[in-house]
Amino acid sequence: MKHIVLPLIFAALLAAPTYAQETEPGPSLMEQGMELFFEGLREEMAPALDDLQQLADDFAPDMQGFLRQMGPALAKIAAEVEDWSTYEMPEILPNGDIIIRKKTTDSEADEPEAGGQTDI
Repeated sequence: MKHIVLPLIFAALLAAPTYAQETEPGPSLMEQGMELFFEGLREEMAPALDDLQQLADDFAPDMQGFLRQMGPALAKIAAEVEDWSTYEMPEILPNGDIIIRKKTTDSEADEPEAGGQTDI
């Protein structure tokens, strides 16, 4: 009997640490589904994203030149304007000029002009 008990105790001692370690559960079905969904979406969008990258590569030199030339003027305009929401949308006139009108508020529209004539 001692010959049987000793190997059983030895096997139990070796198996105990292995049994105590818990294996991490795999991803849930929802996680697996989301991974498959995004993998499929990534595969479907790959050609369009490649085309977009090619387009960006083609326009990059032109955009750099534009920003180098117009950057200081745009920075000056941005520094002068405190709140863009107080301006109308830009308009392009027939001669090519671009104007940006300031919106009139209700209080400005109701106030009479100083020094103007009053109609009776």
